[in-house]
Amino acid sequence: MAEIVVLGAGLGGTLAAFETAGQIRPEDRITLIGERNTFQFTPSNPWVAVGWRERADIEVSLDKVTRRKNITFRTEGAARVHPAENRVELNGGESIPYDYLIIATGPELAFDEIPGCGPGQNTVSICQTDHAAAAFEVFERFCANPGPVVVGAVQGASCFGPAYEFAFILDRELRKRRLRSKVPMTFVTSEPYIGHLGLDGVGDTKSLMESELRHRHIKWITNAKIAAVDAEKVVAEEVGADGQTIATHELPSRFTMFLPAFRGVPALRGIEGLVNPRGFVLIDEHQRNPAYPNVFSVGVCVAIPPVGKTPVPVGVPKTGFMIESMVTATAHNIGALLRGEAPHARATWNAVCLADFGDGGVAFVAQPQIPPRDVNWASTGAWVHLAKVAFEKYFLRKIRAGESEPFYERFLMKQLNITKIHHNDRKPAKGAGHG
Repeated sequence: MAEIVVLGAGLGGTLAAFETAGQIRPEDRITLIGERNTFQFTPSNPWVAVGWRERADIEVSLDKVTRRKNITFRTEGAARVHPAENRVELNGGESIPYDYLIIATGPELAFDEIPGCGPGQNTVSICQTDHAAAAFEVFERFCANPGPVVVGAVQGASCFGPAYEFAFILDRELRKRRLRSKVPMTFVTSEPYIGHLGLDGVGDTKSLMESELRHRHIKWITNAKIAAVDAEKVVAEEVGADGQTIATHELPSRFTMFLPAFRGVPALRGIEGLVNPRGFVLIDEHQRNPAYPNVFSVGVCVAIPPVGKTPVPVGVPKTGFMIESMVTATAHNIGALLRGEAPHARATWNAVCLADFGDGGVAFVAQPQIPPRDVNWASTGAWVHLAKVAFEKYFLRKIRAGESEPFYERFLMKQLNITKIHHNDRKPAKGAGHG
């Protein structure tokens, strides 16, 4: 009998538990460890922050589905992983032993690295559903006394798509309320150019995103470091190609949202051989940690180096498609080990993304996600918004059913006449990366 523990009950961890359940033997057991008893569909958080969704619309209780899948579900959260002892210490002091561990914690949000940044201070957040629900309350107060808005992503951020989404969705909601004429908007980002996305662009995302910003009268600043945020303004330092400050902008703002940099969670940080200096989990081409071969990792907590040097540090995003591919590879590799075989599955590190703008959006496909690519395509249209709504409904139904198979991967590859390519020749970081 083998004990498999999945640490983290977000997108990667929940799917990892479901998919691994289909690979284990009858005598094996799976334990899923989270910090709450609900799954939250994070891509819908920008809608929650403007009142287009309530948090209950995008949450799924995991109690019934995990029981149906014969998965033990613990909600105490983890205080520390002890890989040399093959156990996870829970916040209550109890330890859960494991034969195989899948780390899918997601990141810790490093708001504290920017003075005045974060929920409860001077910016709102869409990183978590409770943050987004709180942001809506702030937004409602803002609408009673509108003024300038600043949205963007700080230095070291690796998740840029939701920042663009929120800026455009906010623009759409303000127009619906007949308030847009009273709200100057500025998009501030650490990217070297608009549409970089931490991926050196996909297709023509540079001109597509710039066109959307111009069309909606949103000004922008790139190569920006956020120095501080207070209740009335944002201080942003714009840097040149050499990384030296060329301008300091003091931007008035009554409603501010910045995506923060990420780092590894406290339960992992500082464990030699397991994580890099930023706290992200080191893995090989089979999602397995080199120092502790019975530890696997998927999702945002995995260490991936930047795609190239930029004047302001930016990280590489882990898109949902990429995470699901990591999950599938991990589940099959653990299944192989349980059968006495060597791990062989490798994730297809491709990006398929729908960025919703409220009344349209941008879709892109990057195969592989990190350039150079075999497929490098992007397109805009009202259909993207409808596709994002449909995907939300599909994914929530999938979680409620306890399923993990991403049918859209097969569908999209067929439509684009793409042959699935396993990411055999690009290995994840074995050193530091932004995550």
